[in-house]
Amino acid sequence: MSAEDKDVVDHSLKNPDVLTKYKTAAAIGERVLAAVSKLCVAGEKVVTICQKGDKLIEEEVSKAYRTTKLKGFSHPTTVSPSSYVTPYTPLTSDSAEANVELKPGELVKIQLGAQIDGFGSILCDTIIVPPKEGAEDVVTGRNADLILANYWANELLLRLMMPPGLLASGTDEEKAKAAAVKPPTQSKITSLLDKVVKSYECNLVESTTSWLFGRNEIEGDKKIVIAPAEGTKGEGVPQVGEVWGVEIGVTLGSGKVKTLDQRATLHRRTSNTYILKSQTARKTLSTIQAKFGHFPFSLRQLEEEGTDTKYKVGVFDGVRSNVLRQYELVGDKDGAPVARLLTTIAFTKNGITKLGAPPALDLSKYQSDKKITDEEILKILEQPLARNKGKSKNKKKKKPAKKSSAKPEEGNSEEESDE
Repeated sequence: MSAEDKDVVDHSLKNPDVLTKYKTAAAIGERVLAAVSKLCVAGEKVVTICQKGDKLIEEEVSKAYRTTKLKGFSHPTTVSPSSYVTPYTPLTSDSAEANVELKPGELVKIQLGAQIDGFGSILCDTIIVPPKEGAEDVVTGRNADLILANYWANELLLRLMMPPGLLASGTDEEKAKAAAVKPPTQSKITSLLDKVVKSYECNLVESTTSWLFGRNEIEGDKKIVIAPAEGTKGEGVPQVGEVWGVEIGVTLGSGKVKTLDQRATLHRRTSNTYILKSQTARKTLSTIQAKFGHFPFSLRQLEEEGTDTKYKVGVFDGVRSNVLRQYELVGDKDGAPVARLLTTIAFTKNGITKLGAPPALDLSKYQSDKKITDEEILKILEQPLARNKGKSKNKKKKKPAKKSSAKPEEGNSEEESDE
């Protein structure tokens, strides 16, 4: 091996340090998500929750990999009200936005994430805002339908993204035959997911996208687009050794979305290079690059960073020159409640490893008179996400779930594997 080859760092999952960094970032995100979820109570200001969440991420990141300079946010803390589809993070300088408060019984989406050495994990969960005196013991009605539809759609999507034959058993010939099966097309994926959510009289949110992740990249060259709007389509299929951000969105409305008449506050540095003309714009871009790299950031974070008050002009120039991407605020076209989940996963030789995920849903707390009855879907949901490793051979085999309840065996998706 030449000296030049030795200097090349392997940024794939074959490098155990890479998987460790992903998992460290994911653990930070999961801890902060749990803390932020507890802050979401009736009467609390959204901006205050976002500020506290961001502070927690900074504190947690500072404790990890102390000698690593490239670390921080993979996504700022965002708290999106009921009908919002995209992440929402208000500005403290805008009095109207700064005074937005959570309402009891409202569905809100919390999204955030951390990165270590450019390896980021982003996760999103949907919760129901409890009243100040405490949460309901059991959720019923349309909120329960929506949460369950979102949960089962996510479980199905994870299994549909699994490379064919990855967990196949039997002879080499049988394994090869299973691996030769073509993965489901993206239209087939949408069709099956649509059946799941319609079982609960819900709809998929159009153009919900799952992306291939990489170092300093959360929107790679592969994507799966669910219920694509006109002119949009996905590209590529997941393979072993890849990390993906898997997202599902479900609504009580029609599934159509609209751009909201509110200022976009979430941005991200693009890979495009352009020398900005004004000194203010160059200074702003330098701050963004140093603090956030190519990961999303909030304009509020620039305010709190103590950046020149003219930073908004710099951001405007950056967006106009296409060196910054602006994420428009999008909501349900009907103003109906929306639920979302986002999980960062790795495809390994042993199946799916969840690198960062919302907490497991306690299904006993959600009661609905609706259920999944489609035999094809129920069969897929029974499939595990990963091989069970280290299990005792003497342990009794777990009985498969009853089809009427649509409760598959999850498998051990947290098993470590780096190849």
